Amino acid sequence: MKKFELIAPCHFGLEAVLKREIYDLGYEITSVEDGRVTFEGDAEAICRANIFLRTAERVLLKVGKFKAVTFDELFEGIKALPWEAYIPEDGRSWVKKASSIKSKLFSPSDIQSIVKKAMVERMKQYHNVEWFAETGANYPVRIFLYKDEVTVTIDTSGESLHKRGYRTLSSKAPITETLAAALIMLTPWKRDRILVDPFCGSGTFPIEAALIAANIAPGMSREFLAEQWTNLIPKQLWYDSVSEAEELVDTEIKVDIQGYDIDGEVVKAARENARRAGVEHLIHFQQREVADLSHPKKYGFVITNPPYGERLEEKETLGALYTQIGKAYQRLDSWSMYLITGYEDAPKHIGRKPDKNRKIYNGMLKTYFYQFLGPRPPKKDKQA
Repeated sequence: MKKFELIAPCHFGLEAVLKREIYDLGYEITSVEDGRVTFEGDAEAICRANIFLRTAERVLLKVGKFKAVTFDELFEGIKALPWEAYIPEDGRSWVKKASSIKSKLFSPSDIQSIVKKAMVERMKQYHNVEWFAETGANYPVRIFLYKDEVTVTIDTSGESLHKRGYRTLSSKAPITETLAAALIMLTPWKRDRILVDPFCGSGTFPIEAALIAANIAPGMSREFLAEQWTNLIPKQLWYDSVSEAEELVDTEIKVDIQGYDIDGEVVKAARENARRAGVEHLIHFQQREVADLSHPKKYGFVITNPPYGERLEEKETLGALYTQIGKAYQRLDSWSMYLITGYEDAPKHIGRKPDKNRKIYNGMLKTYFYQFLGPRPPKKDKQA
């Protein structure tokens, strides 16, 4: 089967997590750059990557790469690419996004216009026609310019992969599903350990943890744009990939995953999201303040996204809130705590310096993933 080069964008700073996921799927990684991992795979890899990857934002099919410092060079470079190998004569193509960093060509609208013209010129020559009906499947193109190097891709996913389909109800400041999954996977949490999110909001951390625990592939219940690309991907490959995902699901597992929020309506919304994700029975949601956080068991995990204080009135009470978080954490014997926040003074009010701190961009917002590590649990007796 024909091999493709595929690019999976991810949150800046979380490339290592996505890299591990791609290796686990059995594909060879060719390069890792800021916010993206490139790997090789066949048509089936497009299906499996979209369905199984928890931390990728989308899966892009790489058409080519070249250098361009003038619009003439951009036009000729695009025209030289084998578009006919990817887009059929009736395919609908347009430049969905053009981004430019540290490059001489920087106008997204001009780049989009020239790329589309060059694509049409190539296709006109190949098909020997002057006009295309474009009544077939969609092939949205995404162009990235970095230091005058142009990377040309076609989007296979459609809607971003963080849209799993379960979260129709969101809280005020939701964390994306892909970011939540990546942060959980950065921790040593496993499904036999307790996990509590005391600021669960729409339930994203507990739901993503439950999906990981039950081995439910994140894209199993949604559609992808490339399902219509029958010229490149036989429909059967999608059916086979979904069947593979279904065989791996284990919803009979016993887990202790809990989500709390001070707002009862938000808790109801989180419960409804969990039901839609098929993991409601694996999570205990409760209306509860962080000050009341306690647990009799040892070696658990707090993984949470507390308020950042984006609004002025919130900033005045942030210090007191993080002091409450610190006091609650002190009561949790042998637990680890991981929290993502844009509040730089969080450790000061928590009352403990984090063991690790990772800078992560949540959209355009700079945040910190503070990691307070508890002791490891004693090893279980192998015979037991």
